[in-house]
Amino acid sequence: MLHAQNISVSYGATTIIDGLDFTAQAGALTAIVGPNGSGKTTLLRALTAETSFSGTIQLNGLDISKTPAWVLASQRAVLSQATSLAFPFQAIEVVRLGLQSGSETDDHLAQTALHRVGLAGYESRFYQELSGGEQQRVQLARVLCQVWQPVQNGTPRWLLLDEPVSSLDIGHQLMVMRIARSFAQAGGGVIAVMHDLNLSAMFAQTVVLMSHGKIVASGTPATVLSDHNVTRAYQCEVRTCTQPAADEWFMLPQAAGLVP
Repeated sequence: MLHAQNISVSYGATTIIDGLDFTAQAGALTAIVGPNGSGKTTLLRALTAETSFSGTIQLNGLDISKTPAWVLASQRAVLSQATSLAFPFQAIEVVRLGLQSGSETDDHLAQTALHRVGLAGYESRFYQELSGGEQQRVQLARVLCQVWQPVQNGTPRWLLLDEPVSSLDIGHQLMVMRIARSFAQAGGGVIAVMHDLNLSAMFAQTVVLMSHGKIVASGTPATVLSDHNVTRAYQCEVRTCTQPAADEWFMLPQAAGLVP
């Protein structure tokens, strides 16, 4: 379990998150959604100890503020929104950064990870020459290598993803979300900051809806992504729908309108 209690984050005199509680379970994909500026990425940065915070955050029972970085790195991998490199690394070299050693087995794992994200044959391509979406998938391959086994010695490992599909076409969006879901189904935990509510509803077991640094609602997609909750959080009137045969939630943007 990843559990955060009474989390507050401030940048200067501006409070971004104030007294927030958050819980995510291993074996499930938890999507954090909300409008721009709602505090989604700030929350994720607190959960990964990338920004200063007050309160307590525990990962698998470990207080992250008191746990060495190398121990945390063995239990969770973090995919940022964007990563720039100053040196001309090849794609395979970037992926290898997620490995713990340089054995032949690990080198094969790096190639397997590239293949899994749809980049087989890209090993020798320079990172700077790739498109934004290809770079994003190279970074995903890197974090997958870091926690390749979703459960290690009985302890779940975690993927923490900040907008993992933001630069991708619909085919690769589905591929990445299926990878995340498979990781969770194998016993790992996944926390993903998302903008696409339909993809969140398709793949997440738990949705956390944020607005103005607070959690508006948390629970199943059908419970959280109601007309009332989404309209209140996004200040945009929407209508949610379900497919009669599958009873799956989705939203049509054609039915949206600005709240007066």
